[in-house]
Amino acid sequence: MANRMKILVAYDGSECADAALDDLRRAGLPSDAQVKVLSVVENWLPPPSALEIIEHIDRDQEYLALARRGGIRLVSTDPGWDVKSESGAGAPATVIIEKADECGADLIVVGSHGHTALGRFFFGSVSQKVLIEARRSVRVARGRIEEPDTPVRLIVGFDGSKGAEAAVEAVAARKWPACGEARIVNATWATPQLSSHQMVGSIITWIAEEKARIKKMIDEVADKLRAAALKTEAVVKEEDPKRLLIAEAESWGADCIFVGARGMGRIERFLLGSVSSAVAARAHCSVEVAHDRKER
Repeated sequence: MANRMKILVAYDGSECADAALDDLRRAGLPSDAQVKVLSVVENWLPPPSALEIIEHIDRDQEYLALARRGGIRLVSTDPGWDVKSESGAGAPATVIIEKADECGADLIVVGSHGHTALGRFFFGSVSQKVLIEARRSVRVARGRIEEPDTPVRLIVGFDGSKGAEAAVEAVAARKWPACGEARIVNATWATPQLSSHQMVGSIITWIAEEKARIKKMIDEVADKLRAAALKTEAVVKEEDPKRLLIAEAESWGADCIFVGARGMGRIERFLLGSVSSAVAARAHCSVEVAHDRKER
């Protein structure tokens, strides 16, 4: 029981939030997961008057009912899930992160846009703040219209970093439907233009060694994903990681892109906010950003 996966789902009742719930049908999540549905009453105002306190209580009950509605929808997704509902008040992203920490969530699920009590809730405010500041894996979920029996298709961004390894582990640990497919995507190093001929030989040798090291790791990752019953192939190109991941996902019709919260870009280490955040903001499919549990 202690190892059951814990998931926090942020739900605001919008079409985007409903699509995010439906997206979880194809997320490979365990059937015994513990799921908490959270709806947040946005509260940016100064200390309230007595009348405002009464109104706040009414809104709190309204949002608890909203969370329960989302919970009912999730139970239909997987009747084995232990689903509970809760409301909170405050700045939505802050409340989501705090509640995730309180319940020890393994995964936070947010929609790519939606609405809050006082206005629009769009990527760049709530979703991006959660993605950047949470120390837990985050899934920015976008629903897709799929034909019946369409296989799940997953893009796994891999660059040999610990963050990328966490993304691989997240995919490999789940139970995917039959005929699921995975595509490992790596933006390889390109040979830079150098003015010093003395540096050319050593740089080219280093890049060749790095490519060989990454290729070996990709082969090991492919074996691990195949062991998870995923038909797996790899795409390695000299291209910007953000563009390559998004382009491969769109052209292939992927359901989700898995990336690490930290990784290696083509020239230097990139942090969340460059590759991971950019992919989550621009991709047409869901994006899951995996955190290594040891870093919490």
